[in-house]
Amino acid sequence: MDGFVRVPVREQDAKERAKNFKEVCLGYNKEEAENEATRCLNCKNPKCVEGCPVSIDIPAFIQQVKEGNVEGAYQIISKSSALPAVCGRVCPQESQCEGKCVRGIKGDPVSIGKLERYVADTAREMGIVPEGAKEKKNKKVAVIGSGPSGLTCAGDLAKMGYDVTIFEALHEAGGVLVYGIPEFRLPKDAVVKKEIENVKALGVKLETDVVIGKSVTIDELMEKEGFEAVFVGSGAGLPRFMNIPGEQAMGVFSANEYLTRSNLMKAFDENSTTPIMRAKKCVVVGGGNVAMDAARTALRLGAEVHVVYRRGEEELPARKEEVHHAKEEGIIFDLLTNPVEIHEDENGWVKSITCIRMELGEPDESGRRSPVEIPGSEFEIECDAVIMALGTSPNPLISSTTKGLEINRRKCIVANEETGQTSKDGVFAGGDAVTGAATVILAMGAGKAAAKGIDEYLSNK
Repeated sequence: MDGFVRVPVREQDAKERAKNFKEVCLGYNKEEAENEATRCLNCKNPKCVEGCPVSIDIPAFIQQVKEGNVEGAYQIISKSSALPAVCGRVCPQESQCEGKCVRGIKGDPVSIGKLERYVADTAREMGIVPEGAKEKKNKKVAVIGSGPSGLTCAGDLAKMGYDVTIFEALHEAGGVLVYGIPEFRLPKDAVVKKEIENVKALGVKLETDVVIGKSVTIDELMEKEGFEAVFVGSGAGLPRFMNIPGEQAMGVFSANEYLTRSNLMKAFDENSTTPIMRAKKCVVVGGGNVAMDAARTALRLGAEVHVVYRRGEEELPARKEEVHHAKEEGIIFDLLTNPVEIHEDENGWVKSITCIRMELGEPDESGRRSPVEIPGSEFEIECDAVIMALGTSPNPLISSTTKGLEINRRKCIVANEETGQTSKDGVFAGGDAVTGAATVILAMGAGKAAAKGIDEYLSNK
């Protein structure tokens, strides 16, 4: 195989995987990984590193893969990333590291994400763990939330020698990694739990079932429990709706609730006691990764699934790989289409949804062309379930119970992009709690920046 074409990755057959929750992508084996690694040109000025939000030394770790040194590759990655097995699976590499790869100019970029996954998975099988701090500092830091930003911040601070405790509101750690992303994309026991164990192995303590703002406030953590700094990585778990007629009908769900039932509460498992609607025909409204996750989950639970999105295919915000997988599995895309009303039967359950055709007009504030309704183009889709995947906002509980913490009009915490410092002395924030719903890797980048900011703050205190 020439250097212009990447080594293909093995996947479950589409017809088979549409009926199960096993992981779709099977990853590289040793031979495939080493062959793909030889495609890396080891650039003197690696653009791929510039494209990585956590600045992994990509050429260096790939060089170790070429040489068959998995432990060396893993330790290089672990200096920058606390969650390599997660990132190798869910990062939008095509728009980040791989999007900058010079191999992509005249051929396929190097499969950086699949190589990262290979290294992380192989290291886990070999029992290799990240290296911890050589010296301990007698300073306590609290981290709120055990999602990607919280785990990253906690891991980096622990490597610097700080005494770190993570407070998680749910009964299980992982944040969006456990409640939001389905098993077929990110296995919980085999991957997420093992990554969290690696963070704990660095000395990080983890307390679950602690709702900051109710169980204890940030002010109490700092004033009564001796924490000298706090990082808020509580995510954005408050779902948005369209506010169209009929949205209160039974059978209308937020993607958050639907995915939490399936992922965290294991409703997809026939032995689970968690109820979940197994629809016959389901409409998912939205075009992002969460919409793809909800649609592909509903399909596996037995539904015919339509994804309704108001822009065209080029504007779909979901990863191309996720859209490709969804289409392969038989999900129907109704693009340039927008819901206007949900209809219910005599018992109050969803029976259909009225949509209107759209066309793209002038670009909006984000640069994307604004969708405009085509008058008289309404049509109806019969369905018994509607899942709204329209994004999420931060829960205002923390901001409303913390003195002096500034928020913006979107209810997001205001924080310095480079350090994570908020308006309250000693309190830092990052990830979805600051930006609104975004990607796992951007949340990790924010957690990493905040760890550095906290270290500087405490060193100068």
